[in-house]
Amino acid sequence: MDQTTAAANEVVREFPGLLRVYKDGRVERLLGTETTPPGTDPGTAVQSKDVTINAETGAGVRLYLPPTAAAQKLPLLIYIHGGAFCVCTPYNPAYHHHLNALSAAANVVVASVHYRLAPEHPLPAAYDDAWEVLQWVAASDPEPWLNCHADLSTVFLAGDSAGANIAHNTAMRGTTQGFGNLTLKGMVLLHPYFGNDKKDELLEYLYPTYGGFEDFKIHSQQDPKLSELGCPRMLIFVSEKDFLRDRGCSYYEALRKSGWMGKVEMVEFEGEDHVFHLLDPTKDKSVDLVKQFVAFIKQIPAHC
Repeated sequence: MDQTTAAANEVVREFPGLLRVYKDGRVERLLGTETTPPGTDPGTAVQSKDVTINAETGAGVRLYLPPTAAAQKLPLLIYIHGGAFCVCTPYNPAYHHHLNALSAAANVVVASVHYRLAPEHPLPAAYDDAWEVLQWVAASDPEPWLNCHADLSTVFLAGDSAGANIAHNTAMRGTTQGFGNLTLKGMVLLHPYFGNDKKDELLEYLYPTYGGFEDFKIHSQQDPKLSELGCPRMLIFVSEKDFLRDRGCSYYEALRKSGWMGKVEMVEFEGEDHVFHLLDPTKDKSVDLVKQFVAFIKQIPAHC
């Protein structure tokens, strides 16, 4: 190996378990790199396909269509995956399995958001991509599956971990800029990531323009406009052993005390860790989480 190659292969930044950044600019992801193709799920008969909505950025969606979709228009779930803003995609097997199961059980059309990852695309790129997807969904006749099968008057936003943070920020942006043809009926945040009073080296690396504790994208609990959140219902899942548990709880308390006129419920899973339902979807508590997610959606019937 010559000196030039050796220098290029020098690791200049590493976040254990997530990624390595090399001197030549390459990023090696250590988690969430597995993918599975779309198609028809043999267990649920849910169909899926991938749609790119911005060829320049790569922003897009993996769409899920349950087998009952032909009979009526169904609620739409816009889902945003987690991964610390820097790993995972909608194409990971765990997310694909989870959303096949949700689509079938809740009888909903799902748009799983593909957004650009940091550090190659520093924050706020992920927020911008999620907003672009929402606007694309709201546009008239954006895609046959949505146009024919999705009831845009019954829309839910959801996300896990960093994706839950993006979901919240997407809803806040919609509150101020409008949701277009969409009517947001509820939001589900699973093990949400929000800032706390500790320094976060990963965040500061991925988000060069981070504004510190006054940056309400991250520290949403402190947002003076939290009470204006344009969402009538919310369900928050936290887990006892999750390192983000207290942040989800502080967001819940801040929302309740803000003067927000909606209804929020928080469910805690004892003895469980971060995104346990994705890591082992067959365990009893994972099945229970999906059942509660489904029940939250089904409280609002779709308009036929």
